[in-house]
Amino acid sequence: MLPAGDQQLVQIVDAALADTARRSGEWLVCRPGCTQCCIGAFSISQLDAERLRAGFEQLEKSDPQRAYRVMDRVRLSISHISADFPGDAQTGILDDSLNAQERFADFANDEVCPVLDPESGMCDLYAARPMTCRVFGPPVRSEDGLGVCELCYHGASEEEIAACEMRLETDDLEAELQAQVAAETGRHGDTIVAFALRR
Repeated sequence: MLPAGDQQLVQIVDAALADTARRSGEWLVCRPGCTQCCIGAFSISQLDAERLRAGFEQLEKSDPQRAYRVMDRVRLSISHISADFPGDAQTGILDDSLNAQERFADFANDEVCPVLDPESGMCDLYAARPMTCRVFGPPVRSEDGLGVCELCYHGASEEEIAACEMRLETDDLEAELQAQVAAETGRHGDTIVAFALRR
C-alpha cells in the first residue's frame, strides 16, 4: 500500500526537476520519445515498486488494453532476465552482497523497461515512475560527483553544469516512507520494474 506521504515526495522531486529544467534551458534535452534511460535494468526501492503497482491499478481502470500490453511486456521481460537475475527470482528482491552488486552492473543492460510503450516511446506509467526516472538527466550529486545524462549539457562548462544542479533534500522523507512500506508489506530490499509489476 502506497503511503500517504508519497504524493508529497513526488511533488517535491517534480518541483526540483522543474526548477533545474528552467535553469538548464536547452542543455537539458530530455523530451518525449527520448528513451535512452529506459534501456537497461536499474534497481528501485519498495516505495517505487508500490507507486508503480498503484499506477498500474489506475491504468487497468482507465485503459485496460494498454495495461494488458504493459503486463505482456512485464512477463516477456521476466522470461528474458530471470535466469541471470542477481537476487531471488521468486521474490524479485536483489541480493545486496558485493558479488551480486558486481553481477548487477552487467545485468540486463539491453533490456527495455517493460512500461515503455515501444510504439510511442512514452512511459505507460509516467506519473507513477520511480525516483531514479524522475531525477535522471539533470545534474544530480552522488558519492561519485555530479552526474548528468550523456545526451545533455553538451557545450556546457563544469561551472555551468554545477549551476544547474538538481537540489533535493528528500532523503529523510523518502527513508521514512520506505520504512512505512517495509512495515506494512513485509517487503525489504530493492527490486527492478519488471518484478515490481509481476503478477
